[in-house]
Amino acid sequence: MNGELIEALKQLEREKQIAPETVLEALKTSLAAAYNRNYGTQEIRVDIHPETGQISVFSQEWVEKEGAEPELVEEEITPDNFGRIAAQTAKQVILQRIREAERENMYQEYIDREGDIVTGIVEQSDQRYTLVNLGRVEALLPPTEQVPTERYDHGTRIKTYIVEVRRTTKEPQIIVSRTHPSLLRRLFELEVPEIYEGYVDIKSVAREPGYRSKIAVASRDASIDPVGACVGPKGSRVRMVVSELRGEKIDVVEWHEDPAQFVANALSPARVKSVNVNEADHTAEVIVPDNQLSLAIGKEGQNARLAAKLTGWRIDIKSESQATDSGEAEEILAYSDSEEPVETPSGAEMAADADELCQAIKSSGERCTNKARPGSAYCGVHKKLEEAEG
Repeated sequence: MNGELIEALKQLEREKQIAPETVLEALKTSLAAAYNRNYGTQEIRVDIHPETGQISVFSQEWVEKEGAEPELVEEEITPDNFGRIAAQTAKQVILQRIREAERENMYQEYIDREGDIVTGIVEQSDQRYTLVNLGRVEALLPPTEQVPTERYDHGTRIKTYIVEVRRTTKEPQIIVSRTHPSLLRRLFELEVPEIYEGYVDIKSVAREPGYRSKIAVASRDASIDPVGACVGPKGSRVRMVVSELRGEKIDVVEWHEDPAQFVANALSPARVKSVNVNEADHTAEVIVPDNQLSLAIGKEGQNARLAAKLTGWRIDIKSESQATDSGEAEEILAYSDSEEPVETPSGAEMAADADELCQAIKSSGERCTNKARPGSAYCGVHKKLEEAEG
């Protein structure tokens, strides 16, 4: 048994990266407990030779001597049949250490993958939870991380986003999500090489899982169209993401450093007439053509709500006729990054130095209240006027 023990420890070190010293120390503790169970409780020490595997048991007793410090006296008391007990104990300890090492290795593997995408197969699904088999371990997809419009049938292959990895007394618990906004980020990284290679950045994401999402992108290379790169030839790239999200509609818009232009882009596919931003209270007043009002707001306010989440600005939307009708004190819907729209008085304008304002005159006869872009007489929304004059 002694030679077999040392060989087993060496094999553990090769295959499981478990240090023999840790197994030997655990085995000594377990053998001491086994001895006391079988031969009576007393102070003992178990020794295992690291090269031969020879197991010895020593009794320990403190002996007091006159005029001197107490001395620890040891005597070997290894039972003749202790080898059988030692073999059984060694087997249990080694198996336990193997399980512990595998759990720790698995935890270390997945803790480094928090925030990443994994592909798994649905194992079990009910009202309480859904289990997703990732191969070596099962992940938990809680109801709060499930898309209300999706069904998770047994055997279905899905991609999920790792939200959290928890260490437990058994296997690590991996929490995954299908609703997290970063799932959309990771899917675009998989499908768009320009994003993966760093030429195109994803600036922000807004999702209403299962229904619609917006993603704002910007290019670090002037020769690359960020929206075109994400959409792909004939829409092939964005179509792959939509397919993985089971039909969730996705608007890809261009991020802009000018908040007025960014807000206008974020309201796509609606066309925007003008945007007046108020930096003091972080609101943006948007004027759209009359026939674009319902498109800008979207079904149940969805388009405007997502645009507000995407930009981080509170957005007030009204039509041209509402904006020019000074005789009525109409109220308009304001959309922020909260779920529900709230009503706010219209006509909020930004106070700024007149020399810094855009030179454009709106259809209402009023001057645009946006700040002009550096080196230009116009804001980002009206920059085409400057190009036309040139």
